[in-house]
Amino acid sequence: MKKKENKLVGFLAEYAISIVLFAAVAVFCVVGMNHAEEKQQAEALRIAEESILRGAVSCYALEGFYPPSYEYLKENYGIRVDEEKYMVFYTVFASNMMPDVTVVEK
Repeated sequence: MKKKENKLVGFLAEYAISIVLFAAVAVFCVVGMNHAEEKQQAEALRIAEESILRGAVSCYALEGFYPPSYEYLKENYGIRVDEEKYMVFYTVFASNMMPDVTVVEK
């Protein structure tokens, strides 16, 4: 009877170790995917903001003034940001000063 109990305990111990290792790997994968998604979202925001600023600098170089609005950039320079996902704040102080551009996730 003791041999059967020892085999059962050994089997359960191995089974428990397998479950714990599987759970640890699963948690590691989920945390890694969340981290990668956060990095991707931050990069998308940076790229959107950078494209607007690049368009503003192009406008200044070609026309001699910074664009008066984000709408002007969209119409004349083809700058596009996913406006369903992001909000663009484009603030102009003067036509000869770089505008303040902020892109935030909705």
